[in-house]
Amino acid sequence: MPDHERERTVTRRLRAAGCVFAEDEARLLLAEAADGAALESMVVDRVAGRPLEQVLGWAEFAGLRIVVEPGVFVPRRRTELVFRQASAALAAAEPIGDATTRRGPVLELCCGAAAVATALAAEHPGLDLWATDLDPVAVHCARRNLGDRGTVVRGDLFGGLPASLRGRVGVIAANAPYVPTDAIASMPPEARLHESPLALDGGADGLDLHRRIAAEVGAWLAPGGTLVVETSVGQADDTREALVTAGLRARVVRDDEVDGTVVVAVAP
Repeated sequence: MPDHERERTVTRRLRAAGCVFAEDEARLLLAEAADGAALESMVVDRVAGRPLEQVLGWAEFAGLRIVVEPGVFVPRRRTELVFRQASAALAAAEPIGDATTRRGPVLELCCGAAAVATALAAEHPGLDLWATDLDPVAVHCARRNLGDRGTVVRGDLFGGLPASLRGRVGVIAANAPYVPTDAIASMPPEARLHESPLALDGGADGLDLHRRIAAEVGAWLAPGGTLVVETSVGQADDTREALVTAGLRARVVRDDEVDGTVVVAVAP
């Protein structure tokens, strides 16, 4: 079958399955498929509701292709705000001339595929970079993305990290789960059926992990170190308040272009 006919056929199947951007998705699937059998398998998965990024095996994030394995949380564009704020904190601490670096180790908590850490590694080569997640599938995926540019460990928040990092981390980026438990059932099927609940469930009000991070982060940040945590518009004030109560200076940053909201907090 000629390529243009194959593209039309795939587009029709995707459109019938409710894919809003069927034509764009069809082109991506055709470009990624090694042969006709691979294409058919990918189309079947997509029509069945698997996220496009998991079907392709990658997601675009901050201009990079991030490996995404089945079951792993798909990086969202809104999380690019976490990356940009973390990168800005690093840039503010860059060494000048031959001065000793002031950056310290950098950590991505609840890293999933480690999209933020991978983007930071590309933007700031040579970081002492760490990433951690509780989900073993995510840890495997993160290691594929970071390679030898950082260390990925499995653990519950700070639990898997070496004690040598305590009090020394210059920047922490976190996209911890913040969906209220009862709201998961109303999420799109792509998320609730194909991404780990560990990456979604934030407890009764969605802020269980944010409160835990606030309670523990002071022991890990260096003096003047920065935490950037993703949240939502409706939860931002409560996330900020938890961090202020823990002794950090915190502010809310919003980016309407990517529909992203973060709290940036600085240790005393």
